[in-house]
Amino acid sequence: MSGFTSADLDRLPRLPPHTELLDGSLVFTSPRNAWHSLITFFLRVVLRSSAPEGWRVTHEMTAWLDDRNRPEPDVLVVAESASRPDLSETFYRPEDIALAIEIVSPESVERDHEIKPPEYARAGIKNLWLIERDGEGMIAYVYTLDPLTGDYSLTGTFGERLKVSVPFDIDIDFGTLGDYR
Repeated sequence: MSGFTSADLDRLPRLPPHTELLDGSLVFTSPRNAWHSLITFFLRVVLRSSAPEGWRVTHEMTAWLDDRNRPEPDVLVVAESASRPDLSETFYRPEDIALAIEIVSPESVERDHEIKPPEYARAGIKNLWLIERDGEGMIAYVYTLDPLTGDYSLTGTFGERLKVSVPFDIDIDFGTLGDYR
């Protein structure tokens, strides 16, 4: 086995922002566009308003899946107990992650569709959303980990409104996205 390890991400100097580790390889992502940033901000705000006590909504943090995989989901819902008092953590473990969200960009389609979901599933992250642009709107694909197969099952596809009860009650009106510009 060769390549980088998850621990290397915290030790290597001057890595560019949003560097991920996938199968032992460092992945340098392209700068995020305005749509990606808007969706990230929007989701963080609306998820915070619906998250029950004990949960935290964050971004720009990696998920330590194993020694060779440490991707950076665009938005994470994590157990508050996973946060250190001094907020010095640089990653979260799968058992502390209730929801990982990937906002799919043209340059990240393969990673977000083919590479990351199986790794998230193997690590045991129970809920995954993939958010994609669809013309002027967007589509959210909601997946839940099937405990029998260990793979994700698509539980819903949402456009203007996303309403789910897992990992907690969430009702998002994407029609209000323009209010966050």
